[in-house]
Amino acid sequence: MRGVLRDLAHRPVRRLTQLLAGVVLYAVSIALVVHAGQGSMPWDVLTQGLAHRTGLSFGTITLLTSVVVLLCWWPLRQRPGIGTVANVLVIGLLVDPVLALLDLLPDPLPLAAAIGMAVTGIALNGVATGLYVGARLGPGPRDGLMTGLVARTGRSVRLVRTTIEVAVVSVGWLLGGTVGWATLAYALGVGPLAQVFLRLFTVPVDDPASEPSVEPVAA
Repeated sequence: MRGVLRDLAHRPVRRLTQLLAGVVLYAVSIALVVHAGQGSMPWDVLTQGLAHRTGLSFGTITLLTSVVVLLCWWPLRQRPGIGTVANVLVIGLLVDPVLALLDLLPDPLPLAAAIGMAVTGIALNGVATGLYVGARLGPGPRDGLMTGLVARTGRSVRLVRTTIEVAVVSVGWLLGGTVGWATLAYALGVGPLAQVFLRLFTVPVDDPASEPSVEPVAA
């Protein structure tokens, strides 16, 4: 409780509003890219594969995967925050309803519409990342796993993130997840996009060394 109060001591209304907007938009971005069928974001390839094998919904697998990843924080000595919990719950619970709304669109989508939807989803994901990371209320489970491994192994962010994403894409593809040009476009583009929006949305603090950063990687 003390840590939660400390997290909210500075500009709480802006930070909570920004956090909520970020995780909601993140869920929408996932649904857009998945529904476009042009290849999913790396972790969503794994989610699709697990959903295909288990029969559980995409959102349920997203939620369960987030919880499992969060449990991996314990040996890495990572501390979750309000933003971590919001990331797990809001994205996990919201992505299925958004996918259901997108299912009302014509099937199959015209190719131009599918490409536009995928590009929109990737760009929106960059905005969402800038919003929720910039709120400084705790990283998402997958971001925390990456930073924890970086701290424990001494390896670069680029190497650790690329290794994780190659692994989850490979496993997800073998399980039946969708890999395509949008998967690569996301891997190459989300880092630069997130950096731009982090500069716009990061809440200022007294310690400049604590500035969040997202490094572009190619999976």
